[in-house]
Amino acid sequence: MKLIGVDIGGTFTDLILADVAQQQTWIHKVPTTVHDPSIGMIQGIQTLCQMAQADYGDIEHVLHGTTIATNTLLTHDGAHTGMITTEGYRDIVHIGRHQRPQHYSIMQDIPWQARPLVKRRDRKVVPERLDPKGQVLTPLDEDAARTAILELKQAGVESIAICFLNSYFDSRHEDRVAELAQELFPEAFITTSASIFPQFREFERFTTTCINAFVGPKVKRYLQNLSRSLKEQSVRGELHIMRSNGGVATAEVAGEQPVTLLLSGLAAGVLGGAAAGERSLRSRLITFDMGGTSTDIGIVTERGFAEATARDTWIAGYPVMVPMIDVHTIGAGGGSIAYVDDGGAFRVGPRSAGAEPGPVCYDKGGTEVTVTDANVVLNRLDPEHFLGGEMAIYPDKAFAAVQALADRVGLDLYETAAGIITIVNNNMANAIRSRTIQKGQDPRQFALVAQGGAGPLHAAEVARSLGIPEVIVPRYPGITSAIGLLTTDLKHDLIQNEFTLSTHPNLGKLNADLQALEDQVKDQLRADGFSEDQMSLQRFADCRYVGQGYELRALVPNGDLDEAALQSVWQQFHDLHTAEYGHAFPENPVELVTLRVTGTGPMPKLAGLPVPTEGDVKDAWLKTAVTYFRVNGQLEKYSTSFFERDLLPSGGAIEGPAVIFQKDSTILLPPHSHTTVEANGNLLIRLAAESLADKRVAMEVTA
Repeated sequence: MKLIGVDIGGTFTDLILADVAQQQTWIHKVPTTVHDPSIGMIQGIQTLCQMAQADYGDIEHVLHGTTIATNTLLTHDGAHTGMITTEGYRDIVHIGRHQRPQHYSIMQDIPWQARPLVKRRDRKVVPERLDPKGQVLTPLDEDAARTAILELKQAGVESIAICFLNSYFDSRHEDRVAELAQELFPEAFITTSASIFPQFREFERFTTTCINAFVGPKVKRYLQNLSRSLKEQSVRGELHIMRSNGGVATAEVAGEQPVTLLLSGLAAGVLGGAAAGERSLRSRLITFDMGGTSTDIGIVTERGFAEATARDTWIAGYPVMVPMIDVHTIGAGGGSIAYVDDGGAFRVGPRSAGAEPGPVCYDKGGTEVTVTDANVVLNRLDPEHFLGGEMAIYPDKAFAAVQALADRVGLDLYETAAGIITIVNNNMANAIRSRTIQKGQDPRQFALVAQGGAGPLHAAEVARSLGIPEVIVPRYPGITSAIGLLTTDLKHDLIQNEFTLSTHPNLGKLNADLQALEDQVKDQLRADGFSEDQMSLQRFADCRYVGQGYELRALVPNGDLDEAALQSVWQQFHDLHTAEYGHAFPENPVELVTLRVTGTGPMPKLAGLPVPTEGDVKDAWLKTAVTYFRVNGQLEKYSTSFFERDLLPSGGAIEGPAVIFQKDSTILLPPHSHTTVEANGNLLIRLAAESLADKRVAMEVTA
C-alpha cells in the first residue's frame, strides 16, 4: 500500500510518499504555486513517483493539508455572500458582543465591521422564531423566504448563509429555507448554521456560518479541480483533507464544510510533532513549526492535544466555532521582512516576502531583507546545500541587502544580521510563553519539537531563552506536517446542547441524547465506508459553574450514565478548573452545557521512517568554517563544524557550535549544546548554560 501526504504552505509544498508494506519513504519539496496551489502539488507528486519508481495507480490514499480556506479569509478574497436571518437580527454579525478587541484604543480595527463577510445590503430577514426549547413562536414565512432568495440571486451573490435564532436546538426552519434556495437558486453555495456546528452563542455561530459561505465556493472549486487533476494522472487513491480537529474528511465533506479546514495544515503539524515526540518517549511537547511565512505553536501533554475553546478561537479577527486543535500562529518565518518602522524601531515581521518574490538571496525579485538573508550572512545557510543543492541561493545578494539595512540602523553588517535573528527569536519565544506560562504551564517541563524548513535553524536558541532543556529534531523536520497527515484517522464531531444542572440531572434525557449522537456519528462513518467494528467513539461534556460564560471539556464514560458516572464528570470538571485557573469551587453547582461525540474511522498510517545506520560521525563531516553567535550578550566568531545528516550514525554525538544539513531543513547547534542521534532517527539536542569558555575562534578560518 502506498500513501502520499501533501502539505501546501505559503512558501513551499511538502510531500512524502510512504510504501507501508516495504516500510520505505521518499520526500520532496517544491515551491508553492501561489496562483494555483494544485499545480505545484501535482508536479510534486509526479516527481515523487519518479523518485520511488511508483505507478500512479499504486497510490491508494492522498492526504492533503491546505491553506486555501485560511488564505481566502486572511486576504478577504472570498465569495460574494448573502445572508438570510431571523427578522430583527440582521445586524448580529456587525454588532458582535459590544466587546472592543483592544479596550483602550480609539483607532482599532474591528474586522467584522471593517471587513464584513456579508455586506448589510445582502443581509435579508424573514419572519420566523423558535424559542430556546424548539417551540415555534412565529411560523416561517415561506413567501418572504422566497423573496429574499430571489433578491440575493438578483444581487449576484455566489453563496448564501442561513442563520436563524435558536436553530441549534431545532433546525426545521433553516432546513426548509435551504430547500427553497436549492429550488430557486441551485447554483448557489448554501450553508445553514445548524449543519456547521449547532451551538448556542448567536454572534459566533452566525459568523462561523458566514465564514463557511464566504470561503466555500473557492474551496469547493479547488477540491473539485484537484480531484479531477489526480484522476487525469491516473491516481486512483481517494483524496482526504485534513481538518482543524486533527482528523481527515473526504473531499466531498470538506468541500461542504470548508470552515473546518481553517487550521488544516497547522493541525497536521501538531500531529507530526507529537509522533516525533512519541518516538523519543516524550509526552510533554511544544511543537515549533517555523516555515517561510509564519510560526505555529502547539501544545501536547499526557492528555493529548490542547484544543481551542470558544473563548479564544479567532482567525483573521473573526470568531470561529468549530472543533480545532489549539495552534497559535504568529508572522515569523524565514521570509519575514526586517525593517525600520515610522518611529525608528527595528522590527521583523509579520510582513513576509513569501514564495514570490522571496528573500533577497533567492534572486527572484525580492529587495527587502528577510530572516533567511540574515542567516546567510551569519553563514548558517550554505549555497551548496540549500534544499539539498536543488535550489540556488546567492549570498552576495543577501550581504548587499543586509549592509544597506545596517547603514540605515547604524550597526555593522553582522550585528544587523544577528539583531534580525534575536528579534525574530524573541517574537517566537513570546508566542510560546503565551501558550505555556500564561496558561499555567512551565515550558521547562517540555521538550521543543523543531519543525518546518526554518524551525531547526532557530529552535535551540529559542529553547535556551525559555529554559527548555531539550529540542527534538524529527527525521524530516521540513515536512513534519506532511508526515502528520499519514498518522491520523478520519474524524467526525457532533454536538447537542443540554443545559442541565448537577443538582437536578435528567439521566434519561442525557442517555437518549448521547445515543442519538452516537447513532448519527455511526451513520456518517458508514457513509465513509467503515464497518461498525472499525469505529471508535469518544464522548465529552462541556461544563461550567452556574453563571460562568465559558466551558471546560470533560470526558464522559462509555455506556449508560448513572449517578456515579455523572459524579466522575463533575469531579473531572473541578480538576480541569483547578488546572486552568488555579482554583475550583466543589460546593458550587455545575452546568452541563453541551454533549459531544467524536467518531473516528481508521486510516492507513505511516509504518516508520528511515533509521540511521552504524558508522562514524567523521564520515558525515563536510567542512569547518566561521559562523557568528551571540553568547552572554556578545556577538562573536566561532569555528563551526558542518555535517551531512544522512550520514550521521545511530548513537553519534556532536558538540556545538555546528550546522547539520539535510534536504528539507538546516539544523543549528549553538555553542554549549550537543546532540545525539537516536536510533529512531530523531536528533535530541540538549542545552547547557551559556558561558564564554573555549569555543571562540582561536584562528582565522576561511568562511
